[in-house]
Amino acid sequence: MLSSRETLLLVIDVQGRLAQSVVQPAALETNISKLVRACLILDVPVLVTEQYPKGLGSTVDTLKELLPGMVPVEKLSFSCCGTPEFMKQLRSFNRNDILVVGMEAHVCVYQTAVDLVEFGYNVHLVTDAVSSRTEANRLLGIRCIEKAGASLTSTEMAVFELLRVAEGERFKAISKIIKE
Repeated sequence: MLSSRETLLLVIDVQGRLAQSVVQPAALETNISKLVRACLILDVPVLVTEQYPKGLGSTVDTLKELLPGMVPVEKLSFSCCGTPEFMKQLRSFNRNDILVVGMEAHVCVYQTAVDLVEFGYNVHLVTDAVSSRTEANRLLGIRCIEKAGASLTSTEMAVFELLRVAEGERFKAISKIIKE
């Protein structure tokens, strides 16, 4: 089970023009935005990466606006774990459960998830918050990530698992986010 004290949200490479060329780009941005907003309410840290931003552009504006002051970890390796600065930041949060979202499911998300599993992290792939340029590659990435040992979840499932109880101001705020 996910807990807000043990979880980190990892947003992988939701950048520039590539973000508009994936399957269901609006749904991808909407679901990742919901997760980011819920994590901010629940004090779950968010770590963002960018693959070669000089060529692919920066993180999409909708996510940058939710995370003012956020400095994405720039990378050239497909796996986030291949970048020492990423590993340094990830370890500094001291969280064992990693909610993984972003793109592309069959490349950077896949390679990162496999590496995180090998490093002993509990990887939770948010299947409605990952995408690729083709549906076949998106589905293949999800299947291979699950086969590597990750758990599958959805935006709503993960948020309510982190929340745990249907009461209080945090529940009201998160319910509003989910209903949007």
